[in-house]
Amino acid sequence: MTNNDILRRIRYTFDFKDKEVVEIFALADVTVTLEQVAAWMKRDEGAFVQMNSLELSSFLNGLINLKRGKRDGEQPQPDAHLSNNMVFQKLRIALNLKAGDILEILELANFRLSKHELSAFFRKPDNKHYRQCKDQILRNFLMGVQLKLRPEDQAEYQD
Repeated sequence: MTNNDILRRIRYTFDFKDKEVVEIFALADVTVTLEQVAAWMKRDEGAFVQMNSLELSSFLNGLINLKRGKRDGEQPQPDAHLSNNMVFQKLRIALNLKAGDILEILELANFRLSKHELSAFFRKPDNKHYRQCKDQILRNFLMGVQLKLRPEDQAEYQD
């Protein structure tokens, strides 16, 4: 999945307008313009602008601040390299999800995963039980969150 795809799916799931996306970036102390947001959302090649990992990481940090509140002290720095595992972890933090919650969300997207498989995604990369999160898993998680928060989409998804 591209960074733009992830941003698009999150924006749709939470029904964020472009202005709200700008405000979420501001919560992470990053300034972006409405024009930048619009360019990231485009699908056609003419006006499309590729979003880099630093920008997506900043957005996810802002989303955490929006949903959970800013933590005391120094704010986390955005990551220059962002893996699916890191995106998954940041979304888990933002949505305040436990393992059981994530498994239920994945079930909504008709995707089954064991608790042990899930915990492997949230381990440090040098841990022997660490497992890389593939696009399919992240895509199903985002779809499950969408189905949970926008139940009207379930009828379309089940057909």
